[in-house]
Amino acid sequence: MLERTKLVGGIFQFFCIAACVVIIAMLAIILGNIITHGIGSVTLDFLTKAPESGMTGGGIFPAIFGTFALVVLMTVAVIPLGVATAIYMHEYASKRSRIVHLVRLAIQNLAGVPAIVFGLFGLGFFIEFVGRGIDQTLYGGKLVYGQPAIIWASLTLALLTMPTVVVATEEALRAIPQSYREVAYSLGATRWQMIRRVVLPQAIGGILTGGILAISRGSGEVAPVMFTGAAYFLPELPKTLNSQFMELGYHVYVMTTQSPDVEATKPILYATVLVLLALTFLLNFSAIMIRAQIRKRLRYGR
Repeated sequence: MLERTKLVGGIFQFFCIAACVVIIAMLAIILGNIITHGIGSVTLDFLTKAPESGMTGGGIFPAIFGTFALVVLMTVAVIPLGVATAIYMHEYASKRSRIVHLVRLAIQNLAGVPAIVFGLFGLGFFIEFVGRGIDQTLYGGKLVYGQPAIIWASLTLALLTMPTVVVATEEALRAIPQSYREVAYSLGATRWQMIRRVVLPQAIGGILTGGILAISRGSGEVAPVMFTGAAYFLPELPKTLNSQFMELGYHVYVMTTQSPDVEATKPILYATVLVLLALTFLLNFSAIMIRAQIRKRLRYGR
């Protein structure tokens, strides 16, 4: 019996190692292919100039700036709302509350909705309903916010990544021992004081992990932004919240599907994908460093 258990364990370990090797090999092949074909086209002009007519010349700086601004706005929108939702469900609402059950069910359903559906929702709700309503109320029907814009694209991505933040935050809150809360209550703390001074500092690592996962997903999505704000060709930078913008993922999609000479645009495509990956890694690395610094301060009480 013992030998059979060791045999089964050894087989399982072998398949686990094989799966890890396959995944790492696939990642290495993909990254190697992109770097090999794209690194030669990544120049200073390519990173700092605007695209020229036809998008086969110039650079991609407006797309880089637009992608960065989009992810920042999405993060600012999704983290406070997602964290507040998780705190209410775990710390305030009754465990048998039907509302909490419905919210959790909605979050699970949102996690399985295709990205293009979010794009259509953003078009119908944010642009046609909210944006046109703002225009009718504040601008006398003039088209200002009732059109594709970076604010609507970022809010659509915030809805897309909401389940990730909520689930990660709730798991972080669940991992905190109940005794911490009881000690805070015994010292006379209110519920909000207990959450703010005891629970949230302990859960900050899980909350930021959810934010990192949200950044990773949101920065590479194309379907939601192509309906809600991304422009086909716009060499200008977005200056206001109701401005359209260029986005790296959509830029790749446009050049792939609309170019009459795919072979001529391949170097630009590979270089754009390489820049998109580098920007995503940079945003993730920044979030990871912020998380590490916060954990360090909490550990040493600074």
